[in-house]
Amino acid sequence: MAGDTGEAQLQVRFITKQEQYAVSDSPYAIQSNVQSVELNTLLNALLKENRPSFEKSVEFDFLICGELLCTSIAEHLQEKGLSTEDTLEIEYLERFPAPSPQDCLMHDDWVSAVHTHGSWILSGSYDNSIHIWNTKGQHKLAIPGHTSPVKAISWVSFNGDQAIFASGSHDQSAMLWVWNVSGNSVDCVVTCRGHEKGVECLAVSADAKSFATGSWDTNICLWSTSLSDEDNVPAKKKQKPDQGNTREPMAVLKGHREAISGVQWMDFNTVVSSGWDHLLKIWDCELGGIKQDIAGNKAFFDVDWSPLSNSLITASSDRHIRLYDPRSTDSIVKTTFTSHTGWVQSVRWSKTRDTLFLSAGYDGFVKLWETRSPKTPLYDLSGHEDKVLCCDWSNPTFLVTGSCDNTLRIFKAKHATGNA
Repeated sequence: MAGDTGEAQLQVRFITKQEQYAVSDSPYAIQSNVQSVELNTLLNALLKENRPSFEKSVEFDFLICGELLCTSIAEHLQEKGLSTEDTLEIEYLERFPAPSPQDCLMHDDWVSAVHTHGSWILSGSYDNSIHIWNTKGQHKLAIPGHTSPVKAISWVSFNGDQAIFASGSHDQSAMLWVWNVSGNSVDCVVTCRGHEKGVECLAVSADAKSFATGSWDTNICLWSTSLSDEDNVPAKKKQKPDQGNTREPMAVLKGHREAISGVQWMDFNTVVSSGWDHLLKIWDCELGGIKQDIAGNKAFFDVDWSPLSNSLITASSDRHIRLYDPRSTDSIVKTTFTSHTGWVQSVRWSKTRDTLFLSAGYDGFVKLWETRSPKTPLYDLSGHEDKVLCCDWSNPTFLVTGSCDNTLRIFKAKHATGNA
């Protein structure tokens, strides 16, 4: 054994939840100064040895004590205060592949909002317009209608040849639109009015029956997505033929003291909101009251909820991203992620993997994170030449980002076969 502890020998056992990559769980002796590159070589050799038919080389990530290995094993153990004497369990999983740039879609002004569904992309711009694209980069429609920048956009539902989506704007309104997919025509069916200042954020409930908007007026409004005027939805006569019926909110949630920057549904009756008042609020929509307040130390710019991990992530003006477990009885902030050099403007969870999320910042970068690697993002996605204002995933391999450089960028990750 070498005198330097960095080159001490270790007994390790490899484990995985991805059965197709399982190897013998008997211990192996390795040098403690190895990093994930050497572990990858070893693991691929073991796979080929066990299965002669195994031809392709697979890139793996390695978890030690629940955290991704980004240094040598010795440094990782030293940081965790763990001994090199015990047999070490190393969990491995197929690495999420590096997203590569696919398309750069030009707008006439800043791209402030984006939302994907399958192979369709909605984008909203500061030139007051909404656009529909596909993930191949083809432009389907440019849609006028709002009279101020479009700050929020979301698909509501797809039913055969009919797609419904919602938009929110600084013109203080939200609109419900119907897109005839094969005819490629769109109509504004309902205009929602209830805010006294610009609409900044919008989210549709999982059952697609309602949506929430957050505004600079510090209020959240809840709306029905129904296209008809039901008894329980107050409606007025048509305002303008091209603006559809005007609708009032089903409920107004009051409690924030400054602008609301983000809103997301946690379940059919629960909404979480983030505000410039340094607060996250979790609301009971049925009762119209606050279930929980979570205080931050800076203005929040965005929040997203993952039903896969039951966790919140937030974007903030202090450059940090934080992961919250709202059910926690001890520390609610579970992890802090630091890599951006400017304000973090947007965060979005992967819809298929409970440990992956995207962040977009004023530093012009989009970063793809693994929650078990708080110090280093998996990938930096560069290409934008100005502040990045929005990001989203299209299940599970297309990433879409919008920027002040007037572009919408599509990145594609070659689909990983494993289910981490």
